[in-house]
Amino acid sequence: MAFSVSPFTLLVLFSCFATFLVCHGFPVHHNNPFHHRRHPRFASHNYRDALTKSILFFEGQRSGKLPSSQRITWRRDSGLTDGSAMHVDLVGGYYDAGDNVKFGFPMAFTTTMLSWSVLEFGGLMKGELQNAREAIRWATDYLLKATAHPDTIYVQVGDANKDHACWERPEDMDTPRSVYKVDKNSPGSEVAAETAAALAAASLVFRRCDPTYAKLLVRRAIRVFQFADKYRGAYSNGLKKYVCPFYCSYSGYEDELLWGAAWLHKATKNPTYLNYIQVNGQTLGAAQFDNTFGWDNKHVGARILLSKAFLVQKVQSLHDYKDHADNFICSLIQGAPFSSAQYTPGGLLFKMNDSNMQYVTSTSFLLLSYAKYLTYARKIVNCGVTAVTPKRLRNIAKKQVDYLLGDNPLKMSYMVGYGPRYPQRIHHRGSSLPSMAAHPAKIQCSSGFSVMNSQSPNPNILVGAIVGGPDEHDRFPDERSDYEQSEPATYMNAPLVGALAYLAHSFGQL
Repeated sequence: MAFSVSPFTLLVLFSCFATFLVCHGFPVHHNNPFHHRRHPRFASHNYRDALTKSILFFEGQRSGKLPSSQRITWRRDSGLTDGSAMHVDLVGGYYDAGDNVKFGFPMAFTTTMLSWSVLEFGGLMKGELQNAREAIRWATDYLLKATAHPDTIYVQVGDANKDHACWERPEDMDTPRSVYKVDKNSPGSEVAAETAAALAAASLVFRRCDPTYAKLLVRRAIRVFQFADKYRGAYSNGLKKYVCPFYCSYSGYEDELLWGAAWLHKATKNPTYLNYIQVNGQTLGAAQFDNTFGWDNKHVGARILLSKAFLVQKVQSLHDYKDHADNFICSLIQGAPFSSAQYTPGGLLFKMNDSNMQYVTSTSFLLLSYAKYLTYARKIVNCGVTAVTPKRLRNIAKKQVDYLLGDNPLKMSYMVGYGPRYPQRIHHRGSSLPSMAAHPAKIQCSSGFSVMNSQSPNPNILVGAIVGGPDEHDRFPDERSDYEQSEPATYMNAPLVGALAYLAHSFGQL
């Protein structure tokens, strides 16, 4: 039987196939500034392997009902009644670090940075793009649940003080799964605006792949940002005894309002947000000279993101943000007039003792992203008499990532499971205690401390986990009790995903 196909049917079939390709990790390149560059011949690291592992880590942090595709198999279902204390469904999401609490503030920042990693460098990720999208969706599915009721955000599940008094697997949890929220009467502008940023950024990740889901995310982002801006206040005030000192907001909520507005401007193209940024930017701290970017302070990230709107999208009214971004860059350049960054003798950017590696990964990501925007616009950074090229920014970022992966005085990788030598005793309950398969019987709250205090290596390898890292003298004791240096966290990995994708591609590994 003869079979004829109309041109219209062919067009429909082609568009469906194109959507399939976009959704399943075969990237479409659009004016890719990396695409025609010749690859350097030699890389001291397997950035592709590190990229795979940096994304795999998130599966080890999952809470809730695990899917059949779960690759970190020593984990099992956990937190299946989360939210029931308040008659809401809060099953899912991520444990932030080595404990069993779900903190909404760092989870939202992790989601924003994973999304930005994919938006900036996802076109280079090849087969890892789908894994990165799944890591984002595990978070956004949870954030949608946490924001289901208008003018209310459920921002934490678990009593952190009681959780920290136990050393037990998430599968065995018997500490209270208390639920904490912000609302009109007890606002939380920083956690609300960060959640809006996360939903808006993720909507861009899914825009072509799953447009229905993307629309849901952006609509929710708009509503959550309105709540953040209308009912202003710090969640650290109303929920102080539950969120402090764990994820107390020290930088205030102004940075998150600017950051949230920047992401909504990018996601919606609605002039309302551009106007909001122009009217409120200065009072929200756009021009401050801080140079720390992490789960608490978003000023620098907002500057770099808004400078892209000026450099790449040619939004002239945001031209000041290039100057603000340049100030941040100049603060990192050793020997430049306004340099304020500290480095260890081995060359690692050093901000503070507690989880310093989060600043290394976030700064490396910002340097590579800004280098991309500068290259596109054919611009450089002027630090007084020092001219800083995009190539120099890339070299600084590469040096930081290389240190993390093993080019350091201890010749140790600070990514678990990468390289011949890496931390063996990370501060992480599930990794340190025997798995459910090895020890099906319940491990009681306090009996796990005998393991925590021992010198035995962790039996379960949390592949891809980035730990807090060495001290200011490049020392790393690899002790489980030392949470400042030995604990991993989702927000350390999230920006590194983008940086590793760029490096893997630039050395011809992807």
